[in-house]
Amino acid sequence: MSWETFNPPVAPSSGTRNKPEIKLLKADFGDGYTQSSPDALNHVRRVLTLGWDCLLPWQKDEIVEFLEKRGGYEPFYYTPSNEDLPVKWTCEDWDDTRANDGFKVSAVFRQDFTIQM
Repeated sequence: MSWETFNPPVAPSSGTRNKPEIKLLKADFGDGYTQSSPDALNHVRRVLTLGWDCLLPWQKDEIVEFLEKRGGYEPFYYTPSNEDLPVKWTCEDWDDTRANDGFKVSAVFRQDFTIQM
């Protein structure tokens, strides 16, 4: 299976948030002493929160349609701004809003580590 590449009709608006999810195994021993270790090989997952403001209806539709077709579970490639290489993501959280100056879309992309078969 080959994964598609997300090329939105316009770049995301400023304010992209990059907040990693860290998955650790922790043991609390009392007196404030804790021992931690990574939970699996890819224990740091990138999470991007993207937003598109002032979209025309067809631009909003193109972004939302791409995300809906993936169904929240199918990975896709997307190259964040100021990066050279695409990263594999999934998106199970997005919304669109009608605003006075057009439409807005926001989406949360989570880095995906699945292996292509």
